[in-house]
Amino acid sequence: MQKNVDTREFIRKQSEICSTNDLIPAELYTQYDVKKGLRDKYGKGVLTGLTNISRVDGFINVDGVRTPCEGRLWYRGYDVVKMIKGRGSRRFGYEEATYLLLFGNLPTKQQLNDFRCVLGEYRVLPVTFIRDVIMKAHSKDIMNSITKSVLTLAAYDPNMSDCSIDNVLRQSLQLISVFPMLAVYGYQAYSYYDCDNSMYIHRPDNNLSTAENILRMLRPDSKYTELEAKVLDIALILHMEHGGGNNSTFTTRVVTSTGSDTYSVLAAALSSLKGPKHGGANIKVNEMIADIKKNVDNPLDEEQLTDYLKKILDKQAFDGMGLIYGMGHAVYSISDPRAMVFKAFVKELAQAKGREDDFELFSMIERIAPGLIEERRHAFTGVSANVDFYSGFVYSMLGIPQELFTPLFSIARVVGWSAHRIEELVNSGKIIRPAYQSVMSEREYISIEERE
Repeated sequence: MQKNVDTREFIRKQSEICSTNDLIPAELYTQYDVKKGLRDKYGKGVLTGLTNISRVDGFINVDGVRTPCEGRLWYRGYDVVKMIKGRGSRRFGYEEATYLLLFGNLPTKQQLNDFRCVLGEYRVLPVTFIRDVIMKAHSKDIMNSITKSVLTLAAYDPNMSDCSIDNVLRQSLQLISVFPMLAVYGYQAYSYYDCDNSMYIHRPDNNLSTAENILRMLRPDSKYTELEAKVLDIALILHMEHGGGNNSTFTTRVVTSTGSDTYSVLAAALSSLKGPKHGGANIKVNEMIADIKKNVDNPLDEEQLTDYLKKILDKQAFDGMGLIYGMGHAVYSISDPRAMVFKAFVKELAQAKGREDDFELFSMIERIAPGLIEERRHAFTGVSANVDFYSGFVYSMLGIPQELFTPLFSIARVVGWSAHRIEELVNSGKIIRPAYQSVMSEREYISIEERE
């Protein structure tokens, strides 16, 4: 007869055993030439595929030498920074960039108008879906809420498992259209049930851009300024795509290669993006800034700020991880072009919101931190502010709650995921299956009576 067991104590002890038995000596990675994180010792990603969707430049080849350069991001051959500048001050660019990434060319006026109409037609959820799926089993983790909703939407699709290009494109466009609704409505349910706030379920307006609709659905009065909507539009464009090697996009291609359906593929991508090392990084930046304000008498005093940043790097302050969040990137070296674009609009928004002191603090950290980091560790890619450093600050100035920071990332990145899924289906036929070297020792089986 089984005896009662202290479950928590059992798990605690077994976790210690796991930590011991699953630990692989670091020297074995060198012995077998394993690229941890699929990156070599210089931080360069291992080549795992080809793509025509985007490119990320952090280095250039000069006389055969890999040399750091100003960062550049390309969508289908177009420089993203030039795209944003080229759209002018009166036009929203998210829909145009979405068309470009999905179909490979910039749209004509008629094509863009038709595309907006298609997105508007698909900007609708099944009857009672908001009540029966989003409001029930609400969650503070809006990324989990979106993932649940995406998987549930599969039940409403009679052609859920059809992986033909036209069907996958239809599914992708529908999901791209409703992602803002899934995110905002998921937050509204959490805000109502868990925070005791009023709940607002505003329908999207198909005459508005995606950025405008996000603010319209989120705010109680549905009001926003043109500057606010334009800054959010730029944020969506900058987060839309970033090469095939980032974790969530690679996840998209791996799961696509198995023959899985669109809903399952995007659910896997969402699960990857929500990690704090990927899409959740801007939340850590905001938490770090709050910690600095709390513990530094005058955060705008360069000496005091520098001393505290040193404590953060030395694991004596903030979360003890030794990281200044928002600094450095796996690919970019001298600069992250997305951060540079953000900063240009952050200053204008900070002035409009009366947060010039906060902007000054961010600017000081951006200037001081790289030197402190380089003093303490060797960085192969160089150190500069990345897009996450400013994005959380922008969202907070837009009045967007922190619970929606990563979901906003997903609203943009679902476009890139969809483009990579289609490209993988068009070009591949093989399941993606990298190799792992086994380093276990063979052992003889021992009967249970003889075990100690």
